[in-house]
Amino acid sequence: MTAFTWRDLVQCYARGVFPMADSREDDRVFLVDPERRGVLPLDERFHVPKRLARTVRSEVFQVRIDTAFPQVLEACAAERSYAEDTWINRPIQGLYNRLFSAGLAHSVECWREGVLVGGLYGVAMGAAFFGESMFSTTRDASKTALVHLVARLRFGGYRLLDTQFMTEHLAQFGAEEIGRAEYHRRLDVALDSDGDFYLFPPSADGATVLETIRRPA
Repeated sequence: MTAFTWRDLVQCYARGVFPMADSREDDRVFLVDPERRGVLPLDERFHVPKRLARTVRSEVFQVRIDTAFPQVLEACAAERSYAEDTWINRPIQGLYNRLFSAGLAHSVECWREGVLVGGLYGVAMGAAFFGESMFSTTRDASKTALVHLVARLRFGGYRLLDTQFMTEHLAQFGAEEIGRAEYHRRLDVALDSDGDFYLFPPSADGATVLETIRRPA
């Protein structure tokens, strides 16, 4: 049987499916096409809680883009006290590292005093961004990364931020759950459009990030 490659994974995203594994130690990979899909709005409906907005504005973290993708991926795959297991196994890690080398995967990282303390990663195609996973070792680090991601996607002309599944954690930001047919409709529109992940100024401060999110579409 031919090995599943990163190019196959790109085609999966274009069809609206994504990979998962049963556990970190299970090398098998299966594809998921949920009946209900979580998405985050890329307009003024994206909600930043007041306390988090203060954190973003105060620039507690230094936010970087794509400087430590393998480390973010490894941190997301690590065991966590609040989760039974991770769905990111070694084959999946390998696939996303290849996507990163191909320029299709990105990380948003939060650093504090030279230490990586939180972040997220995902896949960008057309004007769609597929959020994969996030981690945090310091309060609000991963949430700050998400706020910076949304500002970057808004500024870069993205049309879809796919979160795969709906969670209470994402609901506080205004995430919604939509059916498979509606998701595929939005996906087709986004893939037919162009987004620029690097258009947002890398030197933008926290106030600019929040202003970009709150600006009417």
